[in-house]
Amino acid sequence: MELFKGQSLLEFTERFKTDLDCEEYLASIKWEKGYCCRKCGHTKYQVRKDFSRTCNICSDTESPTAGTLFHKLKFGLLKAFYICFEMSTTTKSLSASQVARRYDISRQTAHYFMHKVREAMKSSESQKMDGKVQVDEFTIGGKEEGKQGRSYNAKKKKVLCAIQLSNQGKVKRFYALKIPDYSSKSLRTIFDKHIDKTAYITTDEWKGYRPIKDYNITQKPSNDGKNFPTLHKVIHQVKSWIRGIYSWVSEFNIDRYLAEYSFRINRSQSKETIFNNLIKRLIERKPIFQSQLVCP
Repeated sequence: MELFKGQSLLEFTERFKTDLDCEEYLASIKWEKGYCCRKCGHTKYQVRKDFSRTCNICSDTESPTAGTLFHKLKFGLLKAFYICFEMSTTTKSLSASQVARRYDISRQTAHYFMHKVREAMKSSESQKMDGKVQVDEFTIGGKEEGKQGRSYNAKKKKVLCAIQLSNQGKVKRFYALKIPDYSSKSLRTIFDKHIDKTAYITTDEWKGYRPIKDYNITQKPSNDGKNFPTLHKVIHQVKSWIRGIYSWVSEFNIDRYLAEYSFRINRSQSKETIFNNLIKRLIERKPIFQSQLVCP
């Protein structure tokens, strides 16, 4: 089956008109390398009307949504595809309340499904940033009055981010994650997860970066962000995006929202395949249950 490409809503509505269209699309991606029975390992099967596969030996039937993040979906698959399309292609984020009204589902159902999509958007950490990389921290919640330097206000979410720059100074990739504090141990998290040891890394003069000796780090004054204009522009965009659509973001979920933003910015040069990329991730990730999406 031909993969969907592009960001045209008109083309999307022409391609996906029913839940069955979506089932067929999922099946084509899920079993693109061939079918293997999850119970007995046999490879011969029958295709059902809903594009499920039934094993010729043990008769086990597996649906296209089984074992994916679409597992036990509480609303139609067509609506789920539309939500995925919007979350992957829009330049502005969507709140659960907006999605609930638009697709006639409850806000709670929209909230949980959107977090599943954000889970799929998280980086696999398989391709690390190299070349020119800049690292900095920021808080979600604004500046503290009358204070300079890092915010230690427990109510503010501390975030560590890194960008990879092209030779022209444009953003190639961006990653961000929450940190508990500004210690060296916390700061090196993004280095180990997302930055290659060959990268040329620049940070400000914060002392927490000094003990990280196994990376090629150069420190220089921030000058209120003027020495890191592209990085601070991205930070401002992230903070504005979160403030503009979400009245409050919990510490428990902040990494999911950061993953959503990173997913789109990191695929700004491959927008033709961004929807298909997301659907593939939703298929490859194991099911997540509601209890895993609720703050303990």
